[in-house]
Parts: sequence; structure tokens; C-alpha cells
Amino acid sequence: MEFARRTEGRVATKSTAIDLGPLGDSVGYLVRRAQVTIFQSFFELFEAAEVRPAQYSVLTVIQHNPGLSQTRIADALGIKKTNLVAMIDELETRGLARRLVTERDRRSHALFLTPKGNAFVVRLHRLDAALNRRLGQALAGSDHRQFCEALRRIAAA
Repeated sequence: MEFARRTEGRVATKSTAIDLGPLGDSVGYLVRRAQVTIFQSFFELFEAAEVRPAQYSVLTVIQHNPGLSQTRIADALGIKKTNLVAMIDELETRGLARRLVTERDRRSHALFLTPKGNAFVVRLHRLDAALNRRLGQALAGSDHRQFCEALRRIAAA
């Protein structure tokens, strides 16, 4: 440490701010740091429900698109199909979702929530609203809408 002090002139300590250099204005870095904060809050709020962010996304998409195929859900959410299959297996085991073979293609499965799953997702939506209120404190009304729109544009690029 003494050598670093003599050769560099100053050494960062726990009490000094860290200069992030160009990372401070890097969209990718800032989005990732925001994601870490959001996921920490998500896990804290959703802990009792024993649900992960990807599971919540899948359940929400099934709720709003009953009968959608596993392939379409995987594509829409950017989840690997093999990972989605394992996730659906778990959701079925918990009694939250069910697969039905489709008439047109016996290899394809349509996904539906069970009544228990629907009630569960309604509860999760309330938790998500609380999370959004907590996170939304950093963004006022129109800023929140503009921020979401900017993120949608980035995601679609």
C-alpha cells in the first residue's frame, strides 16, 4: 500500500468515492447496476412467495395470453426453451400452471394458469406494484413513462 501511495499520488480508501470513469455515463453499466438494485428489492419483497423474476414474468404472460405455446413465451421473454420447460415443470408441480397438448400440433403445448395460479399471480401483481412504487420514487410521473419508453426502445433494438 505504501508503494502505491508513493507512485500514484493517491489511493482510494473505503471513505473516498470511486471514480467510475466513462462507466458513470455508460448505459449498459448503469442499466446493469439498476438491475442489481431492482432484483435485490424483488427478492426481498417476493421472498415469501418463493418466486423468481423469470417465473413471475412467465406467469404474467400466461395470465394475459392463455393458451400460448411454450415456444412463443420463451421467444417473447428471451428465455431458453430448455430453461422454460424446467420452469413450467416446477410451476405445474406447485399447481400454478398446466400444459395442454394442442389440437393442431401434438408436439406443442398450450399453457394455462390453474385457479390457484391465477390467485397467486394476482397476489404477485400487488407485490410488483409495491416494488414499482418503491423504485418509482427515483422517477417522477412523466420521467417514469419516458424512462420506460426509452427502455422499450433499447430492448427492441
